[in-house]
Amino acid sequence: MPVSAGLRAQYEAVIGLEVHVQLLTRSKIFCSCSTRFGDPPNSNTCPVCLGLPGALPVLNRDAVTMAMKAALALHCAINPRSRFARKNYFYPDLPKGYQISQYDEPLAEHGWIDIEAEGGPKRIGITRVHMEEDAGKSLHEGFEDSDEKSYIDLNRTGVPLIEIVSEPDMRTPEEAYDYVTRLKTVLLYLEVSDCNMEEGSLRVDANVSVRPAGAVEFGTKAEVKNLNSFRFLQKALAYEIERQIELVERGGGITQETRLYDSREGRTVGMRSKEFAHDYRYFPEPDLLPLVISDAWKEEARRELPELPEARKQRLMQDCALAAYDAGQLTASKALANYFEEVVKVSGQPKLAANWILSELTYLLKEAGKEIEQSPVAAANLAGLVTLVEQGTVSGKMGKDILAAMYSSGRTAKDVMAAQGLEQINDTEKLAAVAREIMAANPKQVEQYRSGKTATMGWFVGQVMKATRGQANPQVVQDVLKKELG
Repeated sequence: MPVSAGLRAQYEAVIGLEVHVQLLTRSKIFCSCSTRFGDPPNSNTCPVCLGLPGALPVLNRDAVTMAMKAALALHCAINPRSRFARKNYFYPDLPKGYQISQYDEPLAEHGWIDIEAEGGPKRIGITRVHMEEDAGKSLHEGFEDSDEKSYIDLNRTGVPLIEIVSEPDMRTPEEAYDYVTRLKTVLLYLEVSDCNMEEGSLRVDANVSVRPAGAVEFGTKAEVKNLNSFRFLQKALAYEIERQIELVERGGGITQETRLYDSREGRTVGMRSKEFAHDYRYFPEPDLLPLVISDAWKEEARRELPELPEARKQRLMQDCALAAYDAGQLTASKALANYFEEVVKVSGQPKLAANWILSELTYLLKEAGKEIEQSPVAAANLAGLVTLVEQGTVSGKMGKDILAAMYSSGRTAKDVMAAQGLEQINDTEKLAAVAREIMAANPKQVEQYRSGKTATMGWFVGQVMKATRGQANPQVVQDVLKKELG
């Protein structure tokens, strides 16, 4: 049964996240095999990533630079010296029988991300950012009949990862959702990962426990593994929090374990008892020297950092006089922010550009299931439409129709207007003639207006707009009608 709001308020959830991010290198972390996704199974392998005897790993410098960029963008301190370790465990898709990771000497530590919580801005600590190699992938089929088969694809073995481990600072599924959303945005701005969750480039493990509200001690945590969408993360956490509250209320104990989220059932299920560090028998990787980061290398990585989302948001608020919400929406995607700034560069109208992008263009893209990078309307073409609206050449309503035609055809606003005979009518004499025709055909409404029922003005404006197919300038129409109705 769902936990009541009253009972839920008696408990506090404690959430920490471990986010595994595939780095956007062309080759693997310890060998030159390709990291390309979708190649035939086991085609991107060599003695190193297959763990064959005598093969020695060689660290990929580009992977280290990308990991440093991510750590610096997350306000972490880069350790001058870090070390790789062997994490020993057995899975069929782990050919060496161990994973090369970092343990007690990680690449970077002590960072943070600011999120929006219910009570306002909140800082979520980042414990560490460390590097490691990925394992392979197990594929299963036929488990619903007698012909059961399992396959191993080792193309992913040795793909470079960073693991970003947060402090247990989050208290609700919504805070966790905001945290990973902002983290993904930063990584995409850095271009160190494509963060494609469908391809496994970004995976989230969540550690969650509950405790009585106001308590200081942590409860026993459960780990929910391999969440491959932010929506599933939010749902899994909500379910797990209620599950643990119910167990505690019934007098039962929470088992420290690893669980999986079943998206079809909408619940978490037990997988195995939670391992401890000593179970992995960590020890320093004997085939790799300690990783030494010089000040020059660190500063080189820092110089390559782009303008990050929060800084860009503040700049757009200041330079373009945008509201915080609009600036936040635009900078949530690097591609969208670039598109917006290109429109402004051509049109010189930041507020109008923001309105058209965030409302009309976003609606058309969403309807088609497209991202801004796939927009048929080039930034320069949208700037042309924005300029026509600002000049009063076209009305807002006409602009929407023109944009729809631009979207479907890829043409400019002026081309669409020429083809459809669209242009805003500002000629007062022409509009006065239309107004007089409507007045002559509707004497009752004229009498109502002249007797003090001024709300009838809206009806007259609508009739003129209808008669001109929406091409009349609404403000000029009102001025003309006031004069004619006198």
